[in-house]
Amino acid sequence: MTAEVNRRDVLLAGASAAALAALPVAAQAPAGSPELAETFDQLLMANLRRRPEMATQLGVDKGTHSLLRSQLSDESDAGRAATRVVTLNQIRRLEAIDAGQLNAFDKLNLEVVLYTARSMAAVQAFDFGGGGTSPYVVSQNSGVYQTFPDFLDTRHPIETADDAEAYLARLRGFAVQLRDQTDRLQHDYGLGVLPPDFILDLTIDQMRKLAVPADQSLLVRSIARRAAAKGLDSHYAVAAAYIYNDAVLPALMLQLQLVEQLRRVATREAGIWRFAQGPEFYQVALSYTTTTRLSPEEVHTFGLDQARAISARLDVELKKLGMTTGTVGQRLAGLYRDPAQLYPNTDEGKQAMIAYCNDRLAAIRGRLPRAFRRTPPYGFEVRRVPPQTEAGAPSSFSQPPALDGSRPGIVYVNLRDSGDWPKLSLATTVFHEGLPGHQLESGLALSNADLPLIRKSQSFPSYTEGWALYAEQVADEIGAYDDDPYGRIGYLKYQLLRANRCVVDTGIHHQRWGYEQAWRYFVEQEGQAESYARREVERYCTLPGQACSYKLGHSAFVDLRDEAKAKLGPKFDLKAYHDAVLAVGRVPLDILKAHGKAWIAGQRA
Repeated sequence: MTAEVNRRDVLLAGASAAALAALPVAAQAPAGSPELAETFDQLLMANLRRRPEMATQLGVDKGTHSLLRSQLSDESDAGRAATRVVTLNQIRRLEAIDAGQLNAFDKLNLEVVLYTARSMAAVQAFDFGGGGTSPYVVSQNSGVYQTFPDFLDTRHPIETADDAEAYLARLRGFAVQLRDQTDRLQHDYGLGVLPPDFILDLTIDQMRKLAVPADQSLLVRSIARRAAAKGLDSHYAVAAAYIYNDAVLPALMLQLQLVEQLRRVATREAGIWRFAQGPEFYQVALSYTTTTRLSPEEVHTFGLDQARAISARLDVELKKLGMTTGTVGQRLAGLYRDPAQLYPNTDEGKQAMIAYCNDRLAAIRGRLPRAFRRTPPYGFEVRRVPPQTEAGAPSSFSQPPALDGSRPGIVYVNLRDSGDWPKLSLATTVFHEGLPGHQLESGLALSNADLPLIRKSQSFPSYTEGWALYAEQVADEIGAYDDDPYGRIGYLKYQLLRANRCVVDTGIHHQRWGYEQAWRYFVEQEGQAESYARREVERYCTLPGQACSYKLGHSAFVDLRDEAKAKLGPKFDLKAYHDAVLAVGRVPLDILKAHGKAWIAGQRA
């Protein structure tokens, strides 16, 4: 396996994007191929059988698919091998379809689904890592120990006795997953793949917080609380405690012991360049997450150029507020220390922060008709990241709603330290993760009747994160900061963060930056709080390439809009532009650009 072959496999699907020229702009697709629709349904079900958690996430583990609610992904060596075979078989099946017999919208869907399968095959070809773009099967950001408790508590429904039984089945399956991933951790170490020592420190801390007595475990307390609320028998809580003590806790302790053992031999080198296949993995991960053909050097230069331009804008805005002394980073650092910008680092202070965030979410929703014809029908809210996972969780993230609306879209904010979140930073975070960012984009995608379900289950970081960053800009443009100049500085500061992410991610994994060098770059360039900067860098170490997707995707949306404005002049309509780029669902950037150009041509005609 060579880097050239893997990269080629990831990129080939973008080559035929010209098929979009005839795509209906509003994506109100004419009747498509029943055979293709059936193929998509079969492929999706094959994927959901391998990842039943996704079926629950989508809210489709019902009716004839209800057995999926009691199942979990197979994390064993055999399960991983089977997943690779399924992916390769799906590629062959999709490649055999005669695209010439399809309408434009079906061609787009085929292109995107095939791109996804090829991208996954490129990542799965490596015999280490968590199966995605993390090179580590277990870290503070990867591993079922880290993801499963919150999944079971917030996404697995308990409405009936059958749901409670499925919960118990999944709790037993969790112990199996833990043991399988412990085996994989040992396997990867044999290949020389091991997280840095500071990552393992975080991992150990989180595992110890999870390994508590049964009566304190979220895994037991969740079913006890929710079963009681539905009037179900109390034996479910007793059964969960037994499973936890008999299977889950021993499996967790076994994994914790291995991680502690490996911590003693881990080094402080942050980047994956140090692995035998590290450079190849990084290029594949970079291509996978950004859906571009850019090299690490090109992404690094792009980040530097963007950062210079944003810093110049920040300099102007800071001077408007009388802040004229020092570098941009020093002046931002001063704002981050300003008591007027800080909430108390107490439960009461954190409750006030969440209340403020929900207020900003409600306020922006009323402004959305200025820029959008459609808004998603789902409910949305902001919540605090559960304290037991704060240490390794991202600073903020978004969970989409269930397809049937039974669960709202949720924006999570990590409030481990209130000092990480001066007030000026909160609104733009809500706009990014909530509306008009992730929750608007994902809500429209999920409620788009024209998109096949397999498309709704797929995502491209460069599109989703690029849109969310673009949405922060739109929020400013529709007046969200007209009475909040500090909030506008917060918005620009986070634009600068995303540009610097391109610099730091490539710095760590390609230019061999160290951990301290990486987080200090954020502190110096944008006045970031040290704890926040460290957490950012720790995430990049375990998810290489992902951090670069934001600014590259943002630039794609902005560049397309600028081109449309230049070519359409007075005919340009912002709402129509948003309809065009959102109606096709999540797509790789090459396909987005091709569709945007086709839309512009259609508007000029």
